Amino acid sequence: MFRAYLKTVFVALIFIAFSQANAEEPTQDHDAHDTTVDGADYGEGDAVNTKDEVSAFIQHHLQDSHYFTLFEKAEDHFFVSLPLPVLLWDDGLQAFSASKFHHGETVAEHNGNYYKLYHGKIYKTDAAGTITYDEDHHPTQAKPFDFSITKNVVVALLVSLIMFFLFKGLAKQYKTRSIPKGIGRVLEPLVIYVRDEIAKPNVGEKKYRKFMGFLLTVFFFIWIANLLGLTPLGTNLTGNIAVTVGLALLTYLITTFSANKDYWKHIFWMPGVHWIMKIFFIPIELVGTLTKPFALLVRLYANITAGHVVLFTLLGAITVAKTDLSIGTGASIGYGVFYFVLAVFITLIELLVAFLQAYIFTLLSALFIGMAVADHDHEHEHDEEGHEIADVEDVRERFV
Repeated sequence: MFRAYLKTVFVALIFIAFSQANAEEPTQDHDAHDTTVDGADYGEGDAVNTKDEVSAFIQHHLQDSHYFTLFEKAEDHFFVSLPLPVLLWDDGLQAFSASKFHHGETVAEHNGNYYKLYHGKIYKTDAAGTITYDEDHHPTQAKPFDFSITKNVVVALLVSLIMFFLFKGLAKQYKTRSIPKGIGRVLEPLVIYVRDEIAKPNVGEKKYRKFMGFLLTVFFFIWIANLLGLTPLGTNLTGNIAVTVGLALLTYLITTFSANKDYWKHIFWMPGVHWIMKIFFIPIELVGTLTKPFALLVRLYANITAGHVVLFTLLGAITVAKTDLSIGTGASIGYGVFYFVLAVFITLIELLVAFLQAYIFTLLSALFIGMAVADHDHEHEHDEEGHEIADVEDVRERFV
C-alpha cells in the first residue's frame, strides 16, 4: 500500500504542477505589484483601511504568485520573501529567478529577452517594459508558456513531503510494533476510517485495496492543504481552480481506465430500456461521465474559496471599523470586537470544513470508482419495461 501511495503522490504532483502552467486569470489596468479596485490603489504591503482595499487584499490573497512572501511593506519597498524559479518556454527553455522582477517593479532580462511581470503573469516586452492593450484593455504582448515553480506548486510539494514523512514513519513503526505511537496514533484511525467507511462500502470488499493508495492520497493531501490555508502562510492551494482540476482529473482517469465492460454497457446500451430510448440515453450518460469530476472540482474550489473570502472579509471589517471613527470611538471598538469574535468562530468552522471537504472529495471519488468497477448480476433477465424476471413463473404472473 505504501508503494501505491508513493506512485499516486508522484502522479498527483505532475498533474498539479502542469495544471498551473499558463492558467488564465482576469487582468485589470494595474501592474503586478499594485492592485486597483474601484479607483482605490492597494499595494501588497500597504495598510488595509477601506472596503475597496479589503476587496483588493482578498483578490490578491486568492491569486497564485512567483514569490513566497512572508512579510512586506510596499511603501518602504521592504520585502521578506522567497523568489521562486521562473521557467519559460520561449524559443527554448528560459530559466531564471523571480528576483529579477523585483516584485514587478523592474523588467527581467535573460538571454537577450525582456520579460515583465504584470498582474501575476509574465509577458514578453522590450527593455522599457512597454505593455500595449487591445480594445478590451487586455495585454497584446506575447505570453511565453509559463510552467514556473509558483507558490501553489511549492505548497503542493510541501504537503507531499509532509505526507511522505508521516506515512513513512507509520510504515516503519508497523515493522517493529503492532500499535503505532506518537503521530502514528492519529494517522492510524484516519487510515482505518478511510478504509472501512469510504473505500469498502463504495468500492467493494473485493476491489477496494487496489484504490486505497489513491483514496488515502487525495484525502490527506486535501486535508493538510486546507489546514495550511488557515495558517499565517496565507496559502490558497485547494482554492485554486487549476489544482482542483488536476485532482478531479485524476479521479476521472482512474474511473475511466478501471471501468469494466458492464459500466460501458450501461452507458452505450443501457439494459432493460427500449432501444429507441437507449439512443437518447447514450449522449446523456456520456455527459454524465464528465459532470461527475466537474462537480468534484467545483465543490472543492467553491467551498474553500468562499471560506477564505468570508474569513478575510471579517478580518478586514475589523480594520475598517477601527479606522471609521465617524460612528464614534465606542461603537468602532464594539464593532471591532464583534467582528473579531465572529472571525474566530468562522475559523473554527473552517477547521471542520477542511476535514469535511477532504472527506466529501474522497467519498465521491470512491463512489464513482465503485460504480465503474461494480460487478452486475446478469443471472436474471428483464422484460420490455425493465422489470427483473427471476423465472418462468414470474413471466406467467406478469403477462397471463
